[in-house]
Formats: sequence, C-alpha cells, structure tokens
Amino acid sequence: MTEDLIVVAGAGLGGLGVALGLAQNGKRAVVLEKAPALGEIGAGIQLGPNAFHSFDYLGVGKRARKQAVYVERLRFMDAMSAEEVNNVPLGEGFRERFGNPYAVVHRADLHKELVNACEEHDLVELRVNSEVIGYDQDGTTVTAHLASGERVNGSLLIGADGLHSSVRGKVIGDGAPRTSGHSTYRAVIPVDTMPEDLRWNAATLWMGPKCHLVHYPLSGWKVFNLVVTKDNHAQDVVAGKPLTKADVHEHFDHIHETPRRLIDLSEDWRVWVLCDREPVDNWVDGRVVLLGDAAHPTLQYYAQGACMALEDGVCLSQLVAASPDNLEGALQRYQERRLVRTARIQIGSRQLGDNWFHVDGVHRLLRNEIMGNMTAEDYYNQLDWLYGHNEAKLAA
Repeated sequence: MTEDLIVVAGAGLGGLGVALGLAQNGKRAVVLEKAPALGEIGAGIQLGPNAFHSFDYLGVGKRARKQAVYVERLRFMDAMSAEEVNNVPLGEGFRERFGNPYAVVHRADLHKELVNACEEHDLVELRVNSEVIGYDQDGTTVTAHLASGERVNGSLLIGADGLHSSVRGKVIGDGAPRTSGHSTYRAVIPVDTMPEDLRWNAATLWMGPKCHLVHYPLSGWKVFNLVVTKDNHAQDVVAGKPLTKADVHEHFDHIHETPRRLIDLSEDWRVWVLCDREPVDNWVDGRVVLLGDAAHPTLQYYAQGACMALEDGVCLSQLVAASPDNLEGALQRYQERRLVRTARIQIGSRQLGDNWFHVDGVHRLLRNEIMGNMTAEDYYNQLDWLYGHNEAKLAA
C-alpha cells in the first residue's frame, strides 16, 4: 500500500543505509537508482568508529568488518621535509575509548555488502534505471517523478541522490554546488608496487603547501589507495577524468621527493574537482527530506562524508518508526538532530584544508609544533565529539 511505502531516491551508501534502517524498524522502502546497474565508483574511504556504530544498528556490522583493513595508526607527515609530525595510535586504547575501530575500505566492496543486505531483506526493493527528477505531494502521499515518465507513490520521499540532487533542487533550489578550487587525483595500485619503505599499515597524510597526499592499504592488503590533492583554483566541475602521471606531476614539483614519487606509481590517474555546498537550515518540504550529500555535501578533510550519510540513515529511520502518525514531525526532528553536527563537518572540513593541512611558512612550523607536541590522549580528546558520537543510542 502507498501509505506503507517509503521512497528513497539514490542507491549510494546513504540511500541503502536508510533503506536498511527503515527495514530494521519494519518499514517498507523502495530505492530508486538512476544507473543501469547497482555499483559504486571511487576507491578507498576511511571509516571512523561512528560509522561502525551505524553499521551495527543497520545489521551489517559483520559484513562491513569483513571488508575493512584495520590500520594501526593515523600518520601525519610533512611533505616538505618528509619527516613525521606525529601519529595517532588506533589500537586497543582507541577502541576502548570510542567503542569501535578505525578502518579503511574500498568503497565498492562496502557498497556491495549493503546491496546484498538490501536484496536479502523482504522489506527493501531495489530498482535501477529509475532516476527521480521531481515530485509532488498532497499532504498524505508523495509522488516521485521518474525520468522515464513513471510515477512512484509513497508516504515519504527521501532524497539521497547525492551532490547534484534533483530532489534538493525542488526542496531548496540553490543551484549548482560550490567548486572548492581543489583538484583530487586518485589511483589504486597493487600492493607490490608500493615501495617497501612506504608500505605502512597506516592511513597516512602528507601535508604540504596548498596540497596533501594520502595513502593506505585496501581490499585485504591487495592494493594501495593513492589520493593527491592540490589547491589549483580549479573552477570547472570534473568527475573522473583520466590523466597521465605527467599531468599530475605538474602540480607537485614543490614538495619533497619522497611523497612526490607516489605519483610515479600509477599510469592510471583520474581527477575530480572537489565540490561542496553552504550549510542550510532546511532539508524538509512537507513529506520530502534530504539525506547525506543531498543535504550536506562536504569536502573530504574530516573523512566523514559516508559516515554522516550513514548516521543520517540511522537517525531518520529511528524517528520515522517512532512517529508513524506524525511523519512530517519526524522529518523536522531528524533535521533538528542532524543539522548542527553536519554543518560542523562541512565548515570544519574547509578550515582543515585551507588553514591547517595546506599551509606554508611560519604557519606550517606552528602547525607542526602544535601537532608534534600532542599526546595520543590529546588527539582522542579532540576527536571525541566526532568519533564518540553514537547516533544509534540517541533517544528517538
């Protein structure tokens, strides 16, 4: 029946996560994906303890852990001197503090586990070739308009359709995303290609003037994920354009040879121009609501984009289940509970990139001194607001 069905636009991690959360609470969901097949592009993502809190609530904790690589520490390196600034241990003390591990995972591997969990659940239907381009509503039901001309009716519509969300276009109507001016170059290489002196079991961040480089192992230590980012004032939206390593090298001549040689390790680089949006104070239009990147797209500097979408799904599914007779009120409470936390990620990510990771001169020396003098406990205390948050345990 229409009044029992919740429509989700987008089958990314956020859309699948909220569908599983609704199913855990006895609610039927149909997930409408515009692509012709269910899959995920991209490479590695980092998962804080807060992501694993969400996985456990959604019933996919074991599946997610099976795909994860549990790095031993976060390593912060100076890309100019090739010296370690500091590192944050992620072992027993970290897990005791935050209740779950820190890990890295291939996005496609994680996405497949969520797809499998949805396909196995009687209350979740997944549909491809089903792009949501708009909607209308009458106070009791919502009708999602598909590009094919089909209409899908439900009690709610959840816009989990990403950075360029069509649902957001009607809920907020704020146009195109903001280009950050930062370009990110990504590659995945076989583990044997990674030099032994850099083959660390760590999520490593090399901080340099107007740039940074990241690497960590993936997929059971079969491959290494490489990500290099440059503030090159790029303004055109680019997503996954192939490049040569010579193209990438143009932007990194100013850093130390050790991190720079990472660029030589792959012949298959692709570039994205990073985009986000300004935080807004309204994600709701009657029985329509936004989730994940459709609501609060962020830059990658906190490594929390996927984590926030999963937390959104947990929160929204809890509140919808708790208020079956007041769904519009549930959407408002979801917005109230998630708004400030996600805005803190959006604004803080910009500041981390521009004012911390990418600095030079005396600012760089000051950053290194501050970070270098911090103990593991100092880092844990600063991260408590982020990793100590367990959306699944908050009262609905």
